[in-house]
Amino acid sequence: MTLKSTLQTRLQSAWAQRGPLACLLWPLAQLHAGAVVLRRWLYQQGILQSWRADVPVIVIGNVVAGGAGKTPLVMALVQHLQAAGRQPGVVSRGYGRQGEGCLEVLPQLPASLCGDEPLLIRQRTGAPVFVARRRMDAVRALLAAHPQTDLIICDDGLQHHALQRDLNIAVFDERGVGNGWLLPAGPLREAWPPTNSPKRRSGPQAVAPIDLLLHTGQTAAFAGFQSSRALADNAIAADGTLVPLDSLKGEALVAVAAIASPEAFFSMLRQRGLTLARCIPLPDHDTLEGSPAWQAGQRVLCTEKDAVKLFARYPDAGQQLLAVPLVFTPEPGFMQAFDARLNALLPTLSH
Repeated sequence: MTLKSTLQTRLQSAWAQRGPLACLLWPLAQLHAGAVVLRRWLYQQGILQSWRADVPVIVIGNVVAGGAGKTPLVMALVQHLQAAGRQPGVVSRGYGRQGEGCLEVLPQLPASLCGDEPLLIRQRTGAPVFVARRRMDAVRALLAAHPQTDLIICDDGLQHHALQRDLNIAVFDERGVGNGWLLPAGPLREAWPPTNSPKRRSGPQAVAPIDLLLHTGQTAAFAGFQSSRALADNAIAADGTLVPLDSLKGEALVAVAAIASPEAFFSMLRQRGLTLARCIPLPDHDTLEGSPAWQAGQRVLCTEKDAVKLFARYPDAGQQLLAVPLVFTPEPGFMQAFDARLNALLPTLSH
């Protein structure tokens, strides 16, 4: 295990309770809290300027540090919107990529240039995706290149108040809010539940409240809409060949995951009756530059997010390297609430 992953594991453990390490970091958390309140106030007063796009903007983010299932929800909503005749576009910072310039994500672009999650979104949905350090730059470039786009989904960015939005969706996994303290004493980026919810149209710089909340883990940490997730019945090779998961039973497999919760992926594989001879948990967005395990004759299973890097690096791996897709389904009530709010933002399209 790397030093980075060791530190991440130690912090994640500390954030689950108000123990000695969390208490030691609590004074720093108060400074963080003050900075968050001050920054929101500066935007609300118009001292810091924000920008509004010509189309509605939906932000999907989390209040806790680390991944909580934003990207699966982004893809699910993009596909839901496309099925309804909408033409959504997606913007992101492209966490972990090289460079900070504005870039359109194309299907064959290396993940190192655009980020693994934006590349996965582009490959899975076909929607236009742009990345930039400043999300407003990504929105401007996307709308210029794809003027038919009728709304923008922002992957992450609840705390990015420089981009005005029309709908805020917060996601939580099994961790919930942890010990309830702000960074670095706890996992929270901002106070939860929100201490104030200013009216959306109270002024040109108003900071929008959370509109919808979805739990993306196997169990909900507290009240709110829930979702289900399960592994697809077929794994996918780099050439698109489908391999039934059931056909892998009895084989000694290697599983690798560079996601926020690698153990969740490993557990789901075991629940499908697969035998994992070796599990390789890596930090979220890891570059996955190690030697391929199939050189030792073992088949490797990975997540779709990891596959966008591994398939490009090892195009000749064949069925020795397989991605196992995640089937992510928000509960019907969430989708109904989403559609109700969306219909207030967009005119009904004729089909």
